[in-house]
Amino acid sequence: MIYDSLKHLEQYRGVHPGIYRALRLLRDTDFSKLGDERRQIDGEDLFFFIQSYETKPVNDTPEAHRSYADIQFLISGREKIGVAPLEDMTEETEARPEGDIWFYHGPVDEITLSGDRFAVFFPGDAHAPCIAADGPEPVRKCVFKVRL
Repeated sequence: MIYDSLKHLEQYRGVHPGIYRALRLLRDTDFSKLGDERRQIDGEDLFFFIQSYETKPVNDTPEAHRSYADIQFLISGREKIGVAPLEDMTEETEARPEGDIWFYHGPVDEITLSGDRFAVFFPGDAHAPCIAADGPEPVRKCVFKVRL
């Protein structure tokens, strides 16, 4: 997992070309002008979607992916995300391999996304997004999917 500010994106140049490209797009694009939709950048190897929702008090089903890294960035609002190593999950509760998503139960620690903060979740990183920071609030989020 990476949790950082877009101000430091140059230090991730060598991590993975798709991740670096997505971080540059996050820094250089005004996503607030785009609607809630899915857009391809490099076919199924690199795409993003924008979504709007209200944060919730709890998310007790962390998710993980096997083929893609998730890069999560808030366009507006604040939210907490529960994070943990996948091996800390106690049980798999649902599998949707066609969508590259598995759900679990298990303990997590929390990080907060807002401003220019982003998080990259790799396979092996369980994450539970959409948690209210101080109370439910509307957010807009951009999620990049990078095939690894």
